[in-house]
Amino acid sequence: MKKFLVLYRSNISATERMSRSTAEQAKAGMEAWSGWAKRAAGALIELGAPLGESIRLKGSANPDYIGGFSIVQAESVDAAKKIFDAHPHFDSQGGSIELLELLPMPGA
Repeated sequence: MKKFLVLYRSNISATERMSRSTAEQAKAGMEAWSGWAKRAAGALIELGAPLGESIRLKGSANPDYIGGFSIVQAESVDAAKKIFDAHPHFDSQGGSIELLELLPMPGA
């Protein structure tokens, strides 16, 4: 079974998105995420959490934000992609999801 780091990207930071949300919007958002987590329970290793703004130590700035992460497992990248069908993050303006396979440490 392969493991994947999931990055939830957006055109605004998670901090800004949460500060703009009303209590009702925040509740609806959490209900949507909870529903997805229940559907993905067999593949979900860690639901993860929202992330604050990154602090770039060196290099050029990235124009978008990583708003959160998860870790999932699946037999293949195609199987991992299916876990995110109708994911609520796609409903957010400018939201995208990035999958990165966690590779074994060389020599370990």
